[in-house]
Amino acid sequence: MRDVAIIGAGPVGLCLASTLAASGMKVSLIERQPRSELAHPAPDGREIALTHASRRLLSDLNIWQHLSSSDISPLRQARVFNGQSTWFMGFGNPSSDEQPLGFMVPNHAIRHAAHEAASAWDNIEWHHAGLASIASSAHCATLDLDNGERLHARLAVAADSRFSMSRRQMGIAAEMRDNGRSMMVCRVRHEHAHDQSAWEWFDYGQTLALLPISTHLSSAVVTLPHQQMEALMALDSEAFSAQLTQRYGGRLGRMSLIDQAYAYPLVSTYAERFHAQRFALVGDAAVGMHPVTAHGFNFGVHSQHRLARRVVEAFQRGLDIAAPRLLSAYEREHRLATRPLYLATQAIVSLYTDERRPARLLRHLGLQLGERMTPARALISRHLQGEALLPGLPPLPALPRLPFMNQTS
Repeated sequence: MRDVAIIGAGPVGLCLASTLAASGMKVSLIERQPRSELAHPAPDGREIALTHASRRLLSDLNIWQHLSSSDISPLRQARVFNGQSTWFMGFGNPSSDEQPLGFMVPNHAIRHAAHEAASAWDNIEWHHAGLASIASSAHCATLDLDNGERLHARLAVAADSRFSMSRRQMGIAAEMRDNGRSMMVCRVRHEHAHDQSAWEWFDYGQTLALLPISTHLSSAVVTLPHQQMEALMALDSEAFSAQLTQRYGGRLGRMSLIDQAYAYPLVSTYAERFHAQRFALVGDAAVGMHPVTAHGFNFGVHSQHRLARRVVEAFQRGLDIAAPRLLSAYEREHRLATRPLYLATQAIVSLYTDERRPARLLRHLGLQLGERMTPARALISRHLQGEALLPGLPPLPALPRLPFMNQTS
């Protein structure tokens, strides 16, 4: 019997596998993708905004050290625009002398680095198959794979996306919000230089973001209703680039598409429970965030940390690593850290995609008021740069001493 079986080898599942394996636990990692694809994931257009707290967790897991310096871009300032106005509410300081708000890293680079870190542990057992069914008893979780294998583990953990099938099979419901829109992401070159500032632009009929990579290179993010997105994605490269230049109002001059554009449906999820008998949820399987507040991956990497430190402590003390009290404590902490921002994000999305005149006026007044509340903006900036994932929450407790935490980069 294995100690823990993790369903899904995305970045969060790989982080959890590394943490548990480093403590001496026997871990099974279940992932349909072949090892070659996990080792060399293809670009998917997504750029991840990491807080300083998340960067420290990745460094503790020996993942940050596997990232190339060219994959890490500082985020100096965040600007929020509304409508056609060039006025914005800003967070942070674009000065290179100050600590950045956070860091931009390509999703595929994080996946590669997480796989490299997990591959160092001999006590991670890789199973390249899909999950056919899962059930649990008072003694263990039983997982049947679609290749005929059967696994038993003291604890099973779902890290298999916001559409988690294992969550459904274990009888855990989730509130799911289809925002009726799609998100397009791609890298673009632009004529004018930016100052490492991220844009969030709630324009009329569309939501735009621009995430800084290098002086004349950014990740463009366009959110549109599905039919409009289909029309945009059908354009050839030249017409697509012209469309982006127009949509961004020419604020950075001409834009040119680099490589490929990717479109994803915008669906937010929040599980009604984060655990069942000998079963827990982490990452998007627990909380699948709308990208507007850029907390999805940050919530994910913190969820595995919150679960892991309890599981590792119980393992080292010879206790039940899937005790109901342990899993309930994990759920309470992660719900407290995520639920307020999840609800706030849904409210922001509702307001800033409402094209009626009263809503337009309200959001403009809201940004004006926010810009004048300097202490509030400073608090948000410190929150991104500091230890706590949410203002008012204490810093995440450290894991028990693990071997790789004594390594230096």
